[in-house]
Amino acid sequence: MSDDVKEPELTEELDTPTEAKTSVKDLEEEGEVAADYLEELLDIFDLDGDINIDVRQGRAYLEVTADEQSNLRLVSHPDTVEALQELTRIAVQTKTQSFSRLILDIAGSRQVRLDALTKSVNKVIDKVKDTNAAVAMKPMSSYDRKIAHDLIAEAGLISESEGEGKERHIVAKPAE
Repeated sequence: MSDDVKEPELTEELDTPTEAKTSVKDLEEEGEVAADYLEELLDIFDLDGDINIDVRQGRAYLEVTADEQSNLRLVSHPDTVEALQELTRIAVQTKTQSFSRLILDIAGSRQVRLDALTKSVNKVIDKVKDTNAAVAMKPMSSYDRKIAHDLIAEAGLISESEGEGKERHIVAKPAE
């Protein structure tokens, strides 16, 4: 990441920015910059899709949709979407000189990823309940950690994020 881009500091427990939230207007502008980048990228690869911009939970959210006959499915695999999301964030950060936490969804890939994450977290929850011991999860993005923390809390357990950078992961524990 460029030294010119200011990244908000993250809290240890919630993985959320400690500085003031970005305004809806700023997030909409971020979404417009991201949409312009994505539109050019889709054109280069001759992919069809409509881009919708929204603001959700303090983030710009971009959804690329198309009809079932579209070739958009070629880039809708969750790992590919994550890579495209990172490229889009870098493009936004380069243009705005501000840290971006935008979310990209292509052809419903977010729901596929959410379903897989929920299944994985539920296995960890079951293991913690069966063994009454802490269980570490694999490293994941801050967005996925937030979802996992919420699911673990809903199950009546506690969780903490541990590690740094790409190795940051969740440890689920029995309630004390």
